[in-house]
Amino acid sequence: MNRITIVGAGFAALTAVQKLRAADPTVKITLVAPAPEFSYLPGTIWIPSGRRQPEDLKIDLNNFFRRMQVHYHQGSATGLEDGGRRLLTDRGEIENDGLIICSGGRFIKKLPGIEYAITPCEGIPAAIRIRDRLREMTSGSIAVGFAGNPKEPSAMRGGPMFEFLFGIDQQLRQEGRRDRFKLVFFTPAPEPGKRLGPKAVQGLLREMKRRDIETHLGHKMKQFTDTQVITEGGAFDADLILFMPGMTGNQWFDNTELPRSEGGLIKADAQCRVEGMERVYVAGDSGSYPGPDWMPKQAHMADLQAEAAAANLLTELKGGQPDKTFKVELFCIVDSQTRGSLVARTTHHNIALPQLRLFHWMKRLFEWWYLRQYR
Repeated sequence: MNRITIVGAGFAALTAVQKLRAADPTVKITLVAPAPEFSYLPGTIWIPSGRRQPEDLKIDLNNFFRRMQVHYHQGSATGLEDGGRRLLTDRGEIENDGLIICSGGRFIKKLPGIEYAITPCEGIPAAIRIRDRLREMTSGSIAVGFAGNPKEPSAMRGGPMFEFLFGIDQQLRQEGRRDRFKLVFFTPAPEPGKRLGPKAVQGLLREMKRRDIETHLGHKMKQFTDTQVITEGGAFDADLILFMPGMTGNQWFDNTELPRSEGGLIKADAQCRVEGMERVYVAGDSGSYPGPDWMPKQAHMADLQAEAAAANLLTELKGGQPDKTFKVELFCIVDSQTRGSLVARTTHHNIALPQLRLFHWMKRLFEWWYLRQYR
């Protein structure tokens, strides 16, 4: 019986579990994560307004593990030995015949004063902090922005920041107090959302102008304080700062021989195989993959990579040559509480459709459909 270990409990990890179990009912699957739960991060954009409660987005995975016959190992990865055949954790060692790393990325928090900013994609607790701060504030300036990893173009996550920006604007309007707040969007990039495609950039900027959201674009970040955002192009006041820094690899990678990209992620090929290692794969934010510079770090992409990783690992365990690749496609709905705009990008097409109520409800329906498989 082949033993496969999966590190992580996010989108890529759970998709890998499903694909492995569907393809091979006999394989022994061990999943390593600090807690047996899944946080649906796309839904955190609705926590500040109260459209979602934290408990709506946190799924207990014990039932899913039982259905999928997964052995859950509570702990955090700390290292690798024997070419990946032994995973070290803070609660013991796990031997495997195949390994899939799905432990996500780590935000680069080197900017002076970054402790004054809230990083929304750090999870449900961050969204709760945003909700509580908005409730406390009676007026002021709110700054929302993101940056990237200059050594890893794909290691950024700007989409959720547009959603928090437009969502907060809409929330304040619905509460009848938007006129008491100034909203500012900032990023070192001169064209925010360029990875979504040129049509999306134009649409995002038009939407900001329509909503009377100020912009501060194209200036390198220098520092945050408790009351300001400071860039090389000047400073502006901010009573609440939401900021998404670029991403790099997990700290536990440093205790391994995993090959790393210049930006700190695990180097993988088009089949999601970790370069130079046998039966070791990576899926989702942990990896650096060949592909276009707009390849997204998002849940949909993680699912596609996990599907390829699972299929290729099983092929390799059977003595075959892994040949399954993953599609590179970006698909998202940029939501604003009541409406959403649809953005899709592939190697051949780029679509950006305007804000419609239909897309908002499509996003909510997808959340229900996606989460029901784990409940």
